[in-house]
This record gives sequence, C-alpha cells and structure tokens, in this order.
Amino acid sequence: MAEKTATGGGWPGIVSVWAITLASVVVVVGLTFAGGVAWFGDRGALGVYAALGVVLAAAVIVTLAVQLATRRPEGFVGRVAASMAGSVVLVALAAAVVAPVAVR
Repeated sequence: MAEKTATGGGWPGIVSVWAITLASVVVVVGLTFAGGVAWFGDRGALGVYAALGVVLAAAVIVTLAVQLATRRPEGFVGRVAASMAGSVVLVALAAAVVAPVAVR
C-alpha cells in the first residue's frame, strides 16, 4: 500500500475552500455587472474591490477552519498555502474581470 504524502489527504479540504471562494467571487462579479453597486455599501467606483477583499478575508478564515478541523498537523502549512494560493488566484482573476466596470 502506498503511503500518503503529508498533503495527499488534504485535497478535499483544499478544493472545498476553492469552491467556496469561487462561489463568492461569482456573486461579487455578478452583482458588479448587474449594477448592484448598492450591495457593496460603497457608491464609489472601487467598492467592488472592497467586496473582493472581504471574499479573500473570508477565504483565510474558512481555510484555517477547514484545515484545523482535519486535526492532522502533518502538512498543515502546505495545505493552508495551497488553499490560499488558489483563493488568491481566483480573487485576482475576478479583480481583473471587474476592472473595466469598476474604474469607469
């Protein structure tokens, strides 16, 4: 039987954080293009970036909660890094997508 690597068993948690981040990003981008600026609590052009910042902050909290719930100290830093790297990429892509709308 092959041994699991330190992060081998952590992929479900990592992917679940990515899925939650993706769903949140889709909501923010959808509201941006639907003209829902009032949803962000900031009538300024850059309110959408504050909303994306909240999404990233929530991703940090969810990442830590999910990885601490595994109760496996081996590979913790690698699993957290993988979760956050994916979340940062998703939020960065969303920021690039909404840039034409947010900066007008």
